[in-house]
Amino acid sequence: MFRRRRDGSAAVDPATDAATPHLIDLRGVVKDYLTDAGAFRALDTIDLQVDRGEFVAVVGRSGCGKSTLMNMITGIDRATDGVVRVAGQDLAALSEGKVAEWRGRTVGVIFQFFQLLPTLTVVENVMLPMDFGGHRHPREREGRAMELLDQVGMADQARKLPASTSGGQQQRVAIARALANDPPLLVADEPTGNLDSLTAEVVLDLFRALVDGGRTIVMVTHDADLAAQTGRIVHMADGRIMDGRLDPGDDLAALMAGPARA
Repeated sequence: MFRRRRDGSAAVDPATDAATPHLIDLRGVVKDYLTDAGAFRALDTIDLQVDRGEFVAVVGRSGCGKSTLMNMITGIDRATDGVVRVAGQDLAALSEGKVAEWRGRTVGVIFQFFQLLPTLTVVENVMLPMDFGGHRHPREREGRAMELLDQVGMADQARKLPASTSGGQQQRVAIARALANDPPLLVADEPTGNLDSLTAEVVLDLFRALVDGGRTIVMVTHDADLAAQTGRIVHMADGRIMDGRLDPGDDLAALMAGPARA
């Protein structure tokens, strides 16, 4: 079964399509914004599939649409057109409230600036998604949070406030928090952008271990060296995914230098 996109072309009907084998399946995704200067197309007919257990880097110049793409995958923003299906769920079929519930179960988000609550201890920050999502029995949540902090090497800092720890330590706490509800997918937006190179490598090692354990990670990065160490690179320019495969070891720095649009 097919439906018609707004431009008249055919798109697969998400209600009748067979279950996709991909964890992330984007087809013909368009995102338009209305600005004072007129309509702006942030994403232009994006097709992207990511399988379970992949570690994918999304690279491109500033303004190319990387963050908008992440917002589509996490359900933070809605597509103007096309199909966004993640973990078997067509996101267009969910209300805003249901998207929030789905996100809490399915996606762990890791930010450049950590976004830890300053008045909560490290362990309380990791427990927070479990409290909001009703995940695990209340008596089990602190134990689960301590397990995750131990996994990222932060159990000895559990009772401290975030401001009493370093930037690299806060990012490790943020990774533990993203894992709190056992999501199959982690989305990281410039997770090493606020870290020194040595600490960034520690974070990347944590990501690799998570992928080896079966997680899927999609990471936006401006760091060509880090991107080259992932399993697959997606190059974006002017709201599109560029044709041709980029492999680790390609000259990525030139692709990420300078502004994307005139």
